[in-house]
Amino acid sequence: MHKKAIFLALAILSLVAMACSITPRLPKFDFGWNSDNSTAISTPNVTLTIAPANDNVTISPPATLLDLQEKERLLIELYERVLPGVVSIQTLSAEGGSLGSGFVFDNDGHIVTNYHVVENATDLEVDFSSGYKVRGKVIATDLDSDLAVIKVEAPSSELRPLPLGNSDQLKVGQSVIAIGNPFGLSGSITTGIVSAKGRTLSSFRPSSTGTFFSAGDIIQTDAAINPGNSGGPLLNLNGEIVGINRAIRTETSNGIGEPTNSGIGFAISSNIVNRVVPFLISQGYYDYPYVGVTSQEDLTLIEREALKIEQNTGAYIISVSPGSPAERAGLRGGEDATSIPLLLGGGDLIIEVDGRPVRVFGDFLSYLMANKSPGEDIVLKIIRKGELKEVVLTLGKRP
Repeated sequence: MHKKAIFLALAILSLVAMACSITPRLPKFDFGWNSDNSTAISTPNVTLTIAPANDNVTISPPATLLDLQEKERLLIELYERVLPGVVSIQTLSAEGGSLGSGFVFDNDGHIVTNYHVVENATDLEVDFSSGYKVRGKVIATDLDSDLAVIKVEAPSSELRPLPLGNSDQLKVGQSVIAIGNPFGLSGSITTGIVSAKGRTLSSFRPSSTGTFFSAGDIIQTDAAINPGNSGGPLLNLNGEIVGINRAIRTETSNGIGEPTNSGIGFAISSNIVNRVVPFLISQGYYDYPYVGVTSQEDLTLIEREALKIEQNTGAYIISVSPGSPAERAGLRGGEDATSIPLLLGGGDLIIEVDGRPVRVFGDFLSYLMANKSPGEDIVLKIIRKGELKEVVLTLGKRP
C-alpha cells in the first residue's frame, strides 16, 4: 500500500474514532445507500432487499422502527395533553425554600401534592406550564399517606384537571410516565415501568409508642424520580394518574447532598388519592382504619423455621397494642422465646382478609387503606400454633 493510501486510511480511522467517542443525546439512525440498482439495508434484526427500480418504489420502514415511531408519537401526544394539568410548587419556610410538584385535581382550584412538599410552609407559589404563577394556600394535609391539598384562585383556562385511573388494575411491568419539577426543571418527563405493588413506607404520623404508622398500597417504579418530583403524577399510557410520586430509595447524593435516583421510586396509589382527597377537601381530614398490630414486611425462611411456621406466606403478628381492635378481637402477638434473639414465637399468622390472600404484611395494609373505613368489620383467617381459625374484627380509627 502506498504511503499516501496508508495516511488516508489512518485519517479515516481517526475520524471514525472521534465520532465514536461522542455519545449523542438521542438515538441516531443511519441508512446507507449504494449506487447500484440492487441494495440491501441491514439492521441487527431486519434486512430489506430492494429490487432494481425502473419505476418509483415505496419502501416501508422496518416494523421495529414503526413501533418506536408509534411509541414516540404516543408519548408526545400524552405529554402535550397532560402537561397543562401539572404544576411546579415553590415553598418558603423558616428552614428556607424547597421545590415540589403537583397536579390540578378539579375545576375549583384544588391542587394535590405531598404533605412533605408543603410541610411548615409559610408561603407557597404554584406555577403552571403556561407561565401563569399564583400563590396558594394549604387547606388540608394527611400525614398517614403524605398528601396535601392546596387551593389557588386561578382563571378557569389554567385549571386543567387530570383524570385518576384505577391503580388496582396496574400490572407489574406496565409502562408508566412521571412528569414533574426535578431540581427545578419544570415540565420534565421520564418513563419506566411498575416495578412492584403493595409496598409499605413509614407515614408521618407518630404512634403512641414513638414509632410511626405505616403507609400502604405504595407503587414501586423505576421511572426516574429526583428531588422536586415529589407530589407530581405517575401516569399510565392513557394519561390517567395511577400514583403520586413520593419518595426514592438511594445511597447516592449530588454535590450539595441531595439524594439522586437509583431506579427505585415510590408513589402513592391513585385509589388512595381518590379515596382520601375528597374528604380532605370537604372536611379537612380523613380517618384511616386501625387494627393495632405490629408486623414486618416478610419473614425469611430462617425466621419461619425459628417460629415453627410451615406456611410460606402470611403476615406474622409480632405484637398487639393494648386496648386495640386486634386485642378486642382476640388476636395474639409473639410471646415465646425462639432461637433468634428478640424474635418471639406463638403469634398469629394472618393468611386471608375478607377472602383475599395475604402474602406479606403489605398486602394486608394495602387492602385496609384502599378499601375499608373505621367501624367496618373484616374477616381474618389466621393460623395459631398450627390451627386454622377465623376471626371477625371491627376496625377502629388511627389514634
